[in-house]
Amino acid sequence: MLLDAPPPLTTAPAILKRATPGWKRAVDLAGVAILMPLLMPLFAAVAVFIKVVSPGPVLFRQRRLGHGGETFWIYKFRTMHVSPVSRDQGHRDYLNRQAGSDAPNRKPDYLADLIPGGQLLRKLSIDELPQLLNVARGEMSLVGPRPDLMQIADYQPVQLRRFEVLPGMTGLWQVSGKNRLTFEQMIELDIRYIENRSLHLDLQILLRTVRVLVQERNE
Repeated sequence: MLLDAPPPLTTAPAILKRATPGWKRAVDLAGVAILMPLLMPLFAAVAVFIKVVSPGPVLFRQRRLGHGGETFWIYKFRTMHVSPVSRDQGHRDYLNRQAGSDAPNRKPDYLADLIPGGQLLRKLSIDELPQLLNVARGEMSLVGPRPDLMQIADYQPVQLRRFEVLPGMTGLWQVSGKNRLTFEQMIELDIRYIENRSLHLDLQILLRTVRVLVQERNE
């Protein structure tokens, strides 16, 4: 799976594509170099666990919009039973309804579709760790706006600013309330991050991410 070619790029010309600062790429590569060896035992354990409790692949991949509106494959540990029908369109429709309301930007309820232990893997964000591969490949950063399943046509013009920078494994939205916030508040935090992007802010967000996970507030 990891050797598959990425999907065709679909760049949205109206989106400004800001260059990634050298310091940011250095932090990303340093983070990958430090975390990957440390996490290898966990990766192996999770892979074996998934294979034991649920038939199907260990990793799950999905097309997401990234830097400049270009698509890429995002990788996760699979936490749901394999379905013969893609859930992507239903998830996209749900996100569009959330975007048009003032309700908290919560994830759809897929509890019945989760594999045993899948809910815990999600709660601890262990399912997101394979995205270190995306970071190593330069498709994502450790910190940035979180990529979702919505497409370019689903966003208002000003909301497309969230694609000016690399998407992140964590970001200002995640450490500021995450799914307790509305879609509009998420966009506002993404834009605030873009306008104030700095080494200090990235390190602050990374530290706050650890605190959120330790305090089990990753809802």
